[in-house]
Amino acid sequence: MKRILIFTLLLSALLIASCGTNAAASSTSDEYTSSSLPVDYENALPVRNQLAIGTMKLDGTAQAVTPNQAKTLLPLYQALRGTSASGGSSQEEISALLLQIESTMTAEQLSVIGGMKLTFTDMQTWATENGITLSQNGGQPGSGMGLSAEERATKQAAEGMTGQTPGSSGGGTAVMDAVINYLGGLAQ
Repeated sequence: MKRILIFTLLLSALLIASCGTNAAASSTSDEYTSSSLPVDYENALPVRNQLAIGTMKLDGTAQAVTPNQAKTLLPLYQALRGTSASGGSSQEEISALLLQIESTMTAEQLSVIGGMKLTFTDMQTWATENGITLSQNGGQPGSGMGLSAEERATKQAAEGMTGQTPGSSGGGTAVMDAVINYLGGLAQ
């Protein structure tokens, strides 16, 4: 039953993404782009990690995720986590899921998360505070996460890493697991 729900959500996300245009979000061949969550500042986290860490950082604020939002977000993050685990998902699938996650959040929530200007240092601090060890340099400079798509591909090939993108392995997996656990607690 759970697999059918995730498959249905994934299929719906793909259909929504392919049927309409959204000026707020688009994808390139390498990564998802959001007008609410910029990635043009130094050491910026990819949108997927900004959403996940930002969602958890909203806890205890006036913009915290509601239980109803958590019920909607949970299967989306589970599906996104599944794309990381399988390594065979297309960028279109990932972008469709991120678009649905953003669509579930309020404009105010996205504004607060965007204003956080989350960086790889913030992700490392978050991980340390939560007793999580990040792999692959934890997204720190030198891990390839601040490189262009071409530079990152060259670095990954030189290190024997294939099919891995920022936020989809190492620290990104730990972040996805944490946000899934957080949302699971809220959705009950």
